[in-house]
Amino acid sequence: MFPLRDHNPSGRKPFVTWLLIAVNVGIFLSYYPMGTEDSIYNLFYTYGLVPRYLESGFAYGTLISHMFLHGGWMHLAGNMLFLYIFGDNLEDEMGHLGFIGFYLLCGLVAAFAQIVLDENSGVPMVGASGAIAGVMGGYLLLYPKAKIDVLFIFIIFFRVFTIPAWIVLLVWIGLQLTSGFSLASSGDGVAYWAHVGGFGAGLVVTGILWLRRGGPDYWSRNLGKPPHPEATYTLGRSHIPKVPRRD
Repeated sequence: MFPLRDHNPSGRKPFVTWLLIAVNVGIFLSYYPMGTEDSIYNLFYTYGLVPRYLESGFAYGTLISHMFLHGGWMHLAGNMLFLYIFGDNLEDEMGHLGFIGFYLLCGLVAAFAQIVLDENSGVPMVGASGAIAGVMGGYLLLYPKAKIDVLFIFIIFFRVFTIPAWIVLLVWIGLQLTSGFSLASSGDGVAYWAHVGGFGAGLVVTGILWLRRGGPDYWSRNLGKPPHPEATYTLGRSHIPKVPRRD
């Protein structure tokens, strides 16, 4: 189940969301396509977040720099897609400066969550997913009933469904928790607890904004959706000619 888009474009241009996507893509293109295995390895150990280094009292700058590195094309594409889908409405609600502060704070909390649970690790952690998990947590609190188009894949069956955001996001965080507790996933290279920490930070920080907007009254006023006209998407007619059946 893979989210493709939501049905509530933001009311104003999400400049910070676009800037974050551009910076992440630009940095990735600066080192990955032409980089050697050794050069990428050295880059990750220099600018990625290595818990053991922080425990030794240095490399604090990597708390920020690790959020802008990615380990491959799919890692980058997945993170940027999630940021594109869920970031614009939060930026609209928080304002440009508020959103960038929120994003970085969630990324920091995500990093510390991973450090606390794996403090002796010498493996560098890279990626924006902790910060983006915070964005998803905030989206869940403010817009639980927003419509999300998801691509459902089962072996050779492909279909797009429209379902509420709360289902998509609760399934996602449930998978992170399940994987985090699973011994089988301990060596798969995914920082599940960073995802959980970022998501939790997003809920807590956005909770302050939600209460200022009236708490449950905010949901009542907007029906649990972003306060903008809902977009309607339809699949266009196929241009493939139909062949009449011959008996």
